[in-house]
Amino acid sequence: MNPNVSEALAASVDRVRRSAVAIGAVALVACAVGAATTPAAFFRGYLFGYVFFAGLAVGCMAVIMLNHLTGGAWGIPIRRPLESATRTLPLVAILFLPIAFGLRTLYPWARPEEVARDPVLQGKHAYLNAPFFLLRTALYFAIWLGFAYFLNRWSLEQDRGGVRGINRRLQLLSAAGLVAYGLTVTFTAIDWVMSLEPHWFSTMYGVLYIAGQALNGLAFVTAALILMARQKPFSEYVTSSHFHDLGKLLLAFVMFWSYVSFSQYLIIWAGNLPEEIPWYLRRLNGGWGWIGIALVAFHFALPFLLLLPEGANRNPRILASVATLVVLMRFVDVYWLVRPAFGQSAASPRSVHFQLHWLDLAAPLAIGGLWLAVFLWQLKQRPLLPVRDPDFVEGLAHGGH
Repeated sequence: MNPNVSEALAASVDRVRRSAVAIGAVALVACAVGAATTPAAFFRGYLFGYVFFAGLAVGCMAVIMLNHLTGGAWGIPIRRPLESATRTLPLVAILFLPIAFGLRTLYPWARPEEVARDPVLQGKHAYLNAPFFLLRTALYFAIWLGFAYFLNRWSLEQDRGGVRGINRRLQLLSAAGLVAYGLTVTFTAIDWVMSLEPHWFSTMYGVLYIAGQALNGLAFVTAALILMARQKPFSEYVTSSHFHDLGKLLLAFVMFWSYVSFSQYLIIWAGNLPEEIPWYLRRLNGGWGWIGIALVAFHFALPFLLLLPEGANRNPRILASVATLVVLMRFVDVYWLVRPAFGQSAASPRSVHFQLHWLDLAAPLAIGGLWLAVFLWQLKQRPLLPVRDPDFVEGLAHGGH
């Protein structure tokens, strides 16, 4: 079995990569115009798009570490797409720069005049201030880049077969990495998104982002695998048994995200505290409630019903459709979490009305085009199957070869 990219698959990847570059470039020019004319709308749209794609890259890293730690043949077919996503993290770090320049526009705690008249912001100023915010962000990226570097380096050494004990190294690295992932994502969720509304807080917010990122990463690589499954080397390795494993895991992640989301809502609804309920009021009124209903229907109910039957998980068309739907609904969910934070009024928490600005689409397209182009470029840099992984042979037997 040749683990390298076939000519047909390489040609398909190149076509998609060129399209991604073109779309990203056009959207980037549009964003430059928008930043010059309506900077507030640009930064808001950019933050939303950035949070989604940064979470996708980091979520893929979490799925890799989960597979290294637990083992199993389910991770073999998606190992290289996951690793390629982690190698986009240098780009993700660079793309944070516009947010650093837009702190005063985005975050009320970064505006001294607001801090001066708000006792709550004054009480949180020791944590929520620009220098400390940027220092923490640099630390998050240093941690992510460090783990991604060693995950990819040792995986490459495993391919070459020249280092003993490499599997144990990857397992120990992943154990520490998942702990670091949980901590850093919790703090990034607080820093990048929850602090948009500094009067509100939730102890489950970080877990909500952890669940969403891991689900997004798994759904993305599952859809990518199915698109490539008819081409070598995947056509010689991947079978319905692998799809079945990924479908069951995707169902578990959908249920976990739904459980965390509902738990946060239930706790806040039961408490009915004035410092907590405005967050949901802003997301359930002014047209935003329809997005909430769509999330319940298409982020939980429909994927749950489609993935529950065993036969559906073995059907690549159904699984690809569900995985693609999940990625799209993750996009909608991040928008629902981020966008209502802008335009709020402390006196009237119901005053935020749904408004879709064209930069809410252009900015994510610019970031997504660049991210996808780098992802596909990285995908071609290494063999698409880790043939020297100990679970590779198990995957062959698991697939009935």
